[in-house]
Amino acid sequence: MSLLQVKNLVVEFPNRRGVLRALDDISFDIAPGEILGVVGESGAGKSLTGASIIGLLEPPGHVASGEILLEGRRIDNLPHEEMRHVRGRQIGAIFQDPLTSLNPLYTVGRQLIETIQTHLPVNAAEARQRAINLLKDTGIPAAEQRIDHYPHQFSGGMRQRVVIALALAAEPKLIVADEPTTALDVSIQAQIISLLKRVCRERGAAVMLITHDMGVIAETCDRVAVMYAGRIAEIGPVHEVINHPAHPYTEGLMAAIPDMESDVEVLYQIDGAMPRLNAIPRGCAFNPRCPYGFQERCRTERPDLMNAGATRAACWLHAGDGRVQRVTETGVPA
Repeated sequence: MSLLQVKNLVVEFPNRRGVLRALDDISFDIAPGEILGVVGESGAGKSLTGASIIGLLEPPGHVASGEILLEGRRIDNLPHEEMRHVRGRQIGAIFQDPLTSLNPLYTVGRQLIETIQTHLPVNAAEARQRAINLLKDTGIPAAEQRIDHYPHQFSGGMRQRVVIALALAAEPKLIVADEPTTALDVSIQAQIISLLKRVCRERGAAVMLITHDMGVIAETCDRVAVMYAGRIAEIGPVHEVINHPAHPYTEGLMAAIPDMESDVEVLYQIDGAMPRLNAIPRGCAFNPRCPYGFQERCRTERPDLMNAGATRAACWLHAGDGRVQRVTETGVPA
């Protein structure tokens, strides 16, 4: 059974000129112990999806339709106070910049102990020992002394470990990690990735890992969802999406990754830019940038996710009815 289910999620932002649809009919699920990667360009809707799940949408943004279910219980329509308890107890959050998650005026120990006592029935001494154990588990040396230090006394990598400890404090079943390794150097990135994988394995927690780094996705995730212009373009097992991309956008992302074995002077890039929310084209949102010759259907009908071998892709090339044929830029069938 899925731990998290997102069904036909639509998020809108009303403004003076109308309504901007930032997420359009997003559906996916995550099983216990699974790491789902969410990848795409800036503005694709990755972080907004995570914020919707943890109930931290910035007003006037709101869930216009669809459902978010955690263990079968709908959470997207819960009152603020009730959602606050779900967010700490059942859903943990890790953000890109640890300084935004930690209060600079309090020691990390005070912040951990307060979180633990808010959600678990333990006294102060038990909470402190639990906090020390969490710091040890996340790889912070001399945890007994460092628990009384302030955030500014930790390096960037160590602060991110503290944030992970904070996310794990109440033993949540789901962790939403939004770009947790972006601000870190490569060696620290590898340590944080290893830590997330160990947490998943040992605690059985599900992780939604939001990132733009395909290397992190390949190293960490079981499945990956590729987002484009507020929709899921492709979703499937990570090795299939990386090695056999079924959507032209995913294909472009993979082609843009440098190949260590080939000697090329110019890297591949996807022409154009992602459309603004108020200028998303009709039909497939990717059609103005698609490297293949497209037909009328691509410009007028928006495709839903459909079976594309081992993955599912929102592309008419996989409709199976022969109405769209993949054509190269020279006009020759591929």
